[in-house]
Amino acid sequence: MTTVDDDVAPVVAKQKLSRLERRAIATKGRLSSPWASGIAILLAVLWTLPSLGLLVTSFRPSLDIRRSGWWTVIPDLFQGKTAFTLENYDQAINGNATLGTFFVNSFVITIPAVVIPITLALLAAYAFAWIDFKGRNVLFVAVFTLQVVPLQVALVPLLRDYIQLGINGSFWTVWISHSIFALPLAIFLLHNFMKEIPTSLVEAARVDGAGHVQVFFRVLMPLLVPAIASFGIFQFLWVWNDLLVGLTFTSAGNRPLTVAVAELAGSRGGQWQLLSAGAFISMVVPLVVFLALQRYFVRGLLAGSVKG
Repeated sequence: MTTVDDDVAPVVAKQKLSRLERRAIATKGRLSSPWASGIAILLAVLWTLPSLGLLVTSFRPSLDIRRSGWWTVIPDLFQGKTAFTLENYDQAINGNATLGTFFVNSFVITIPAVVIPITLALLAAYAFAWIDFKGRNVLFVAVFTLQVVPLQVALVPLLRDYIQLGINGSFWTVWISHSIFALPLAIFLLHNFMKEIPTSLVEAARVDGAGHVQVFFRVLMPLLVPAIASFGIFQFLWVWNDLLVGLTFTSAGNRPLTVAVAELAGSRGGQWQLLSAGAFISMVVPLVVFLALQRYFVRGLLAGSVKG
């Protein structure tokens, strides 16, 4: 009897699996196959090769860059024909390119452009999640649909408004612009994360006499740290790598590093050693941030995918 029951149990369990679960198991099997792993490794190598070439080029002397491609470095090293130097980075940061100033400008632009939308989105998300007011659902849907509005359609109206306010060319224009277009996604993700918090926690705090401020800071904020960190990384990467907003709204002295590197490509196309060093300098910070905190980045992408 025991043998028969053991043989029947897997069949019954298989019949109880839903169609979605069977498809998930089959998909997992296909993705974990040797062919899928090989294709993933191949794509990773192809995706990494340009960055590797940029890194190698940034350490090569100007004469070697003009004479041969970066892929000849390994054979030349064995033959003693290639030498690496830090002169490219010194010229890019302290020389005529003066990328050091623009590097600091990128931090000045990025940090407030991350803090401002997160602060406003936390307040708005709490209102949508835990305060019952008329038209709440309609307003939330309207905020959600603002995500489909492209940044490009607002450049000219925003520039006109900034000129009328007298703040054109300052850091405020970039902070406001990035905050405006980050708020819909930030509110959506933080709202959905708040809705996943058990209602019993909030109700228990209210029974104890806690108001909205105490509930927000003492009950919800400690639980929202992963969501805040994940969206902060998402926003940091977007603002740091932005070119269009910085090119449109900032003045010559306030421009971020991405604009400086783009201008370096246009004005110094013959000096590839400076261009490669400047490009890799602009990649260092987002690369370090993503590799160090990628688990929070993935969690941020999934935070708003459960509930709508």
